[in-house]
Amino acid sequence: MNCRTNPTGVLSSLDHGTLTKDQLRELESAPLTKKRAALDLLIRAMPIFAGLLAMAEYLCLPDLEGNSHTMTYAYFLGALIAAAAAAFIGSFFSRRVYDRLRHGAPFYSLVFLLLLGYDWVTLKTGKFVLPYFPWVDQILNAAIEDRLQLLDCTWHSLMLLFTGYFTGALLGLLTGVACGYNKRVDYWIAPFMRLLGAIPSTTWIPVVMVLASSLFKGSVFIIALGVWYSLTIATITGIRNIDKSFYEAARTLGAKTRHLVFRVALPFALPNILQGLTQGMSSACMALMVAEMIGVESGLGWYVTWQKSWAQYGKMYAAIVVLCVVFVAVNWLLNKIKRRLLRWQEGAVQS
Repeated sequence: MNCRTNPTGVLSSLDHGTLTKDQLRELESAPLTKKRAALDLLIRAMPIFAGLLAMAEYLCLPDLEGNSHTMTYAYFLGALIAAAAAAFIGSFFSRRVYDRLRHGAPFYSLVFLLLLGYDWVTLKTGKFVLPYFPWVDQILNAAIEDRLQLLDCTWHSLMLLFTGYFTGALLGLLTGVACGYNKRVDYWIAPFMRLLGAIPSTTWIPVVMVLASSLFKGSVFIIALGVWYSLTIATITGIRNIDKSFYEAARTLGAKTRHLVFRVALPFALPNILQGLTQGMSSACMALMVAEMIGVESGLGWYVTWQKSWAQYGKMYAAIVVLCVVFVAVNWLLNKIKRRLLRWQEGAVQS
């Protein structure tokens, strides 16, 4: 740390390992050295340079004989470069934008370089050959051409995913609270938990698809089963880790059983419950794909299998990209909710 850019009081506090809020603000606002400022500027501009490099590779280098491309991928790259440029400009005016861009710029640059590399080994050199490896331009055009079908399949996948997820979450929460709070209930339920926990939920697909009255209901059961187990275990763990003195203090104040559950057990077990919900979403996404590829006659998993059977690999990859975007968005939303509910766990700066 440069002593010329930091007050003596801050350095003294660093020696003692403590910082007040005012000292932390003073340290963050201290001017950077010229070398550090130039490096910081270069890092934030890296995605723009990487995007322009990918654009130049796509437009300027000749395609392999027999290959051709449209401007769709160029427009896509242009939109990404424009977003990177907007973030770069915004980083001069917003500390939040600055922090996010400074942290994510190397990864964003890597994404552009990966796109460049994939385009090089497919469209430009043919190292990866058709029909198994279409170039990005073909994938984008396939997605645009079949966008209505993709939107319909996305809707069916989300409906199936959330129906199974919320069903399993509700049952898992009820089971976890009952087993974690009541030893008698746990005596009867625990053996089944140990049995089902050792078997992946997707193992039951052949049986469920035969017994279920519809493929949709059978798929909901498979998804809900994985979520139920994850949340039940997490809830039981959270409730059993609560110090008994909290229950005793609540009883001393006249709390009844329902108060002990809703005012003591559930609030203290909330971090574990939310962790179980996050793990359950991962199980739900995996079960969704397996169920759609094997039994369900709609959804993105079904679409991937259908297009693969017709050797339409461009549309297949387009659906896989949509799947990735959907799953990332769902998990991002779940993590945002988790951080919001657990904001009280965030560490505080000493004052």
